[in-house]
Amino acid sequence: SRLLGHLAHSTKAYPWYVPDLAPSLIRLQARAYLRRLTDLSGGADRVVNKLPGNFMLLGLIRLLFPRATLIHCRRAPLDNGLSCFVVNFAHGHPYSNDLTDMGSYWRGYDAVMEHWNAVMPGRILTVNYEELVTDQERVSRQIIAHCGLEWDDACLRFHHHKRPVLTASRHQVRKPMYTKSVDRWRNYEAHLEPLRIALAD
Repeated sequence: SRLLGHLAHSTKAYPWYVPDLAPSLIRLQARAYLRRLTDLSGGADRVVNKLPGNFMLLGLIRLLFPRATLIHCRRAPLDNGLSCFVVNFAHGHPYSNDLTDMGSYWRGYDAVMEHWNAVMPGRILTVNYEELVTDQERVSRQIIAHCGLEWDDACLRFHHHKRPVLTASRHQVRKPMYTKSVDRWRNYEAHLEPLRIALAD
């Protein structure tokens, strides 16, 4: 988003420069991004971009890629906050280093997603994490249908795939779906009061 603002010669920050983007610049950036994806994808027909900050860019994503499929995975806030807090992100997620900041960030994220669902009704499939891990096939079928794709039983055997994974979840994707992280926050309840207060603020 910063690059687009620079290319548009705008002094405004995102998202305020978006209405000023020329259609030609939007097309140019969309093509450049797709070329980069093609270079990185190893010939894949489809690519999933699951960066955590994408929720802030959904309007811009929709503008650049009107046919993109949008899927939002929502997790219980205490489990989500704890999960982010215990991961040592390399960069880009300073809010996750403090439980109070984590709770405030989660509330902001929740409000932003409420906005996108209001302005793009029916475009975003919200997947409940807890439902996915307890009823994998049913929820997976919903996701595949939302993508407009044919079902393949290989979707249930994602952990057999040998593609490289460079994200914090690289170990988890090599295992079958599991439920042990649901309500994990209860094991740390005595230490999570700052997170609970920030979430309720």
